[in-house]
Parts: sequence; C-alpha cells; structure tokens
Amino acid sequence: MTPVTHRNGGELLVAHLTSLGIDAVFGIVSVHNLPLVGAIEADPGLRFVPVRHEATAVNAADAYGRARGGIGCALTSTGTGAGNAAGSLVESLSAGTAVLHITGQVESAYLGSGRGFIHETKDQLGMLTAVSKYAATVTSTREAGRILREASAAALTAPAGPASVEWPIDLQYAAQQDDGSTPQAVELPVPDEAQLAAAGALLASARQPLIWAGGGANTARAELLALVEATGAGLLTSNSGRGAVPEDHEQVIGNFATTPAVRALLRDADVLVTVGTHFRSNETADYGLELPTAHIQIDIDTAALGRVYPARHALHGAASAVLPELTMAARRANAAWTDRVRRVRDEVRATLHDTIGPQAALCDALADALPRGAVVARDVTIPSSSWGNRLLPLHDPRANVFPRGGGIGQGLGMGIGAAVARPDEPTAVIAGDGGLAVHLGELLTLAQERPRLTLVVFNDGGYGVLRNMQDKYCERRSGVDLFTPDFATLATACGLSYARISDASDAAAVIKAAVAHEGPTLVEVDLAALGPMKNPFTPPVKIPTA
Repeated sequence: MTPVTHRNGGELLVAHLTSLGIDAVFGIVSVHNLPLVGAIEADPGLRFVPVRHEATAVNAADAYGRARGGIGCALTSTGTGAGNAAGSLVESLSAGTAVLHITGQVESAYLGSGRGFIHETKDQLGMLTAVSKYAATVTSTREAGRILREASAAALTAPAGPASVEWPIDLQYAAQQDDGSTPQAVELPVPDEAQLAAAGALLASARQPLIWAGGGANTARAELLALVEATGAGLLTSNSGRGAVPEDHEQVIGNFATTPAVRALLRDADVLVTVGTHFRSNETADYGLELPTAHIQIDIDTAALGRVYPARHALHGAASAVLPELTMAARRANAAWTDRVRRVRDEVRATLHDTIGPQAALCDALADALPRGAVVARDVTIPSSSWGNRLLPLHDPRANVFPRGGGIGQGLGMGIGAAVARPDEPTAVIAGDGGLAVHLGELLTLAQERPRLTLVVFNDGGYGVLRNMQDKYCERRSGVDLFTPDFATLATACGLSYARISDASDAAAVIKAAVAHEGPTLVEVDLAALGPMKNPFTPPVKIPTA
C-alpha cells in the first residue's frame, strides 16, 4: 500500500474512525487532545459529543457500539482524565464490548520523567493495561496508524473489550506517515472433532433439553433460533443474552434461571447446552444454582470452559460455527416438555408482574410505548434489577444496554451513547435518583445534544437496594438516605421537558407522551406516592448472619 501523509494526528484519527464506520465520538477537550478534537469537529461526517465526565465518554462510546452492533470511540485527556475513564473501561472489559479509547499524553520528551509535567501521572500505560484488553503508547509519527488499527482489531475480536491508546501531544500535532499496514487476522478456534461429535450424540439423545444463551450468542442469533426450534428446548438467558432470540418467542423463558419454576426445569432437564455465558454470581445465586450434569458448553473464550460449572463436552469455538453442527444432530424434544416450557415461561412472568405491584404499570407502559427493538438503557437500580432486566421485553441484543459489571451511575451516559447511535428512534433510560446523582452533570449533555431520550428516574430518596438490605439484615441504616433535588426545578434549569408519575394510573399516558417527544424528557417516578412492591427487592448476595 502506498504510504499516506496526514497533516497531524487528528486527520489520521478521522480517517481511521471513518474506516470503522464511526460517526460520533464522545469526550472532553483538553490541552492534551486538542488536535484530535479539532479534526473531529471539522469533519462533516463526524460528530463530537462533549460529555461532562471522562467516565461518561467511555460509557457513551460503549453503548454507542452496543446499539450499533460494532465499536464506539471515547476521547479523554491524560493523567486524571485517563484515570476518570478507568472505571468505565472496567465495565467494557467486564461486558466484552468494543471501545476504542484514545487518551492524550504529555510531550514525548517528558514521558516517564516523573518531574510533575502538567497532567502527568505515574505509569499511565500500566493503569490502562490493567483495565483494557489492549493498551499501547504512540512513540513515533510512523506508527500511530498501525497502533490505531491494532487497537481497533483487538477491541472487535471476540471476546471483545476496550482498547486504549495514549498519544503524546507533540506527536498529535506532528505530520503522520502511515504505511497502511494491517494487523494479522485472528483465526477463530475450532472445536475438537471428537468432542463435537460426542456433544451431537448427547444432544440427539435428549428428550427434555434446555439451552442457556449468554452474550456470546448475540452474534449467532439465526443459528441459536434454529437450534431452539429444532429441539423444542426452553431457552434461558443471562442478562447479557437477552434478545438473542426475541423474547416473545414461545420457547424463550429468559433471565429467570433462579426462580423456583425454572430451578425445577433444570432439575428435570436431561441435557443443557450453554452458549457464551459466564454464569455470573448474581445470575446463579452465588453459584448455588444446580445445573444438569449432562452439560454441553460452547464458548470462544477457552478460560470460560468449565470455569464455573463442569462441562461434559467443552466446545471451544464461535457460536455461529458450532451451533449449526449441533442443530444437524438434534432431535425433537417430547411434546409434553415443550408444553411445560411454555407454561413456565408464562408463570415466571406473571409471578414477577404481580410481585412488583404498582411498578408493573411502568413496565407495561414502556413496553407499549417503545418501538420494537428500541434501546432501553438500565442503570443499576431496583426497577432494573427486579423487572427491567427480566420482565421488560427485549427482541434484539442491540437494544439490551446495561452495566454488566454492576457499577452504579452509568445508565444515563449509556443512554446518551445509544441515542446518538440511533438518532431516528426513541431511547429510554431507567435510573434511580442515587445512580443519577453520580453523573448529574450529564443532564447538561442531554440538554445540549437534545437526543430522543426518555429518562425515567425512580426517586426513593437514596440507595434503595442497600436500604432494603440494611432493613432486612442490619440494626440501623448507614449511608443510604440521601438528599434528592427537586427534579421539576432541575429539569427546568436544564431546559428539559419534565413529567411526574405518582400513581400507577398515570404511567401509560405520561410514558407515551415522553417517548413521542422529539427531544429529551425527564420523567420522575415518585416511589413514595406510587407505593411499594409486594416484597422489598434485595440483591442475590450473601450476608453473614449470627
């Protein structure tokens, strides 16, 4: 390839982002990334979204990539700015989502000198390496293009994750010579033929099969659906696997593995096929959930095979390649088993709908108002953990945006990223007042960028999940009751439309109007006025008791 010269690093970055199909970048301008931001702003095919915190830049880029089924880009400053981004890089690493994180760095002559150059920090690359799948430093104008391509390829290669590139400011301003070299393609693993044949024989013997899909199934949707329909099996999902098969399919039980009815199904199943799921603690009752011993596990990550539950047949490969092989070997389940799957599917949903009391009206209102496949970004809060991650129907994994690492306060940033990724359709965010306060400044980003986003804030005056835990297990409350702003006044100050829900009967009309609005709307749900769930929600974690 003929080498290409770019006037500066910003022009090189723009060319690279364009090659990836990225049309928006999330970040904060700094003296240590100014050439990059300037080039992005000057390019008519790119949009720079100026968020208010570096953590949000990464969360928004992460959700942008999730919503589009690709990769997003975050741009931060060096030192403290890169440190602020680290927590959200942990989320991307936990979720296995592709993010290209570009951070500035001090002038190359002072790099690592420890003399206190402005924005300098000790071993920034070491920090980024700890929280990224790939991390590198640009050390010359001839290698920046190669590093950007390597980083993006690493981020997108399954199992995906964030890639961080630190770029000294003097090298950003300098002309770039790019030879166009591309990283070597990574060959996907192929399962052992004997194991695959044995797994096929086991599945063919099954009369009461179940399938459990995680995030690794999201790139094999057609293949997973074919196996579900060929076998008549019930489909369980982790939170990450929701939507891999649309949740209105009659065999999709969904993210209900720890419920009594599904535990009974698992006890009676004669074969379980798991696809790209890592059996997180909160989805397996702290690993107390019992699975069938006849377990076929498919995962592209060799470390995941047998890590949590033993697998009789561990198939190391991409789900899109392995699932058709199993489908060819499969036989149909007993009709009575498939009928039972359908009944359990209905039972777990009806039980949860009843248990959440007046909040069921909010779930129903969102399901009715949002177009099929619209993104619902859920922060870590009681409504999300109790019904948003289970009962609110999802039909496309790209609509399933939530902090898989469990960190609070990331929902609004993720919602902004998803809304920018899909500007022609509405996006909804489910947040709590405590989580929203972590990045309250992003209301200003919402006001400035004006996406079609409905922010539903469930206001219970603090950290409701931890409050419920303390009320159940402790003698007193500690740190959970917080000052909450007047959201109506706050929305007015930010130029946002506002609505309030204080009764279940308000939900349908308020949510419908908010979703139909062309710009952002803050909808406050007054939980004190709405009334409690039938059973206070507490997370599935163990609390030592005397």
